[in-house]
Amino acid sequence: QVQLVESGGGLVQAGGSLRLSCAPSGRTFSDYVMGWFRQAPGKEREFLARISWSDNSTYYADSVKDRSTISRDNAKNTVYLQMNGLKPEDTAVYYCAAHYKYSAKYTYWGQGTQVTVSS
Repeated sequence: QVQLVESGGGLVQAGGSLRLSCAPSGRTFSDYVMGWFRQAPGKEREFLARISWSDNSTYYADSVKDRSTISRDNAKNTVYLQMNGLKPEDTAVYYCAAHYKYSAKYTYWGQGTQVTVSS
């Protein structure tokens, strides 16, 4: 069974930082692209960043590219999203997802981890 398990969320003060982790399991993800999304209450899900497991290429949404870094650790089979300079508007549930590198559709999703930024 394929699982993507996120961790690292929590309560942080504005201006602080968090590192979210995503640990995929249940299949080989070497030909997959891993992405991070978030969804705030009453808002649509928002794409944040993605990283290719095969060539380590990355792409960021404009809303977070100056404050975020996506990375992977092959040895730990984990993808990270480091976010700095957090703002109250970053409060959301953050999701990890994966899609096959030759497809644009994210087919695997985690359960999400809550990030709350206090002012």
